Amino acid sequence: MTTRHEATAARRKQITRAAIALLAERGYQATTFEAICKEAGLSSKRLITYHFSSKDELFAAVADQVVADAEGYMRSAIEGVTGARELLATVIRANVAFIASHSPQVRALQQILLNGGAGVWEQHHIESQNRLAQLFAEGQRTGAFRPFSPQVMAAALRASIDSAAPLVSAGLAPDLCADELVELFDRSTRKILK
Repeated sequence: MTTRHEATAARRKQITRAAIALLAERGYQATTFEAICKEAGLSSKRLITYHFSSKDELFAAVADQVVADAEGYMRSAIEGVTGARELLATVIRANVAFIASHSPQVRALQQILLNGGAGVWEQHHIESQNRLAQLFAEGQRTGAFRPFSPQVMAAALRASIDSAAPLVSAGLAPDLCADELVELFDRSTRKILK
């Protein structure tokens, strides 16, 4: 038997998935509560407003869902990977692979950001950069990486990965993109032997 909490979570997920599909296919302006209602197969838009008081709240939930999908994807990719250099390469490859294999989610997030939803994404972006900075700091602590600012390198890597999305969606092979980024950041972080 489904509990009320499970039913609410399932309905919220149904609505966010419909919003993702519409944002990706039709864009921000066309993603109205009426269109979401139709896409999700709901009888009334009141079912949306019961769960989300505004479009901004719904789009925040969309961002949360995309992040949760990405984090699940990343966790499975990096499981068992040891060593800072290997972890860095795996993180880059998994990010690019997620972008390539989850294009509707990526396009939906881009639509939100392009239409004034940067505040929705800001906390997730900061958390992602902080995790990358921790990866770099740990690599420096173990001697795998040269001295540099982990925060600056994390910002550069996050920006590089995010900038790969339009390239991949335009047809650039994801493996080629990932290989280039791995090489670039391997060279950028490599300890120089004297």
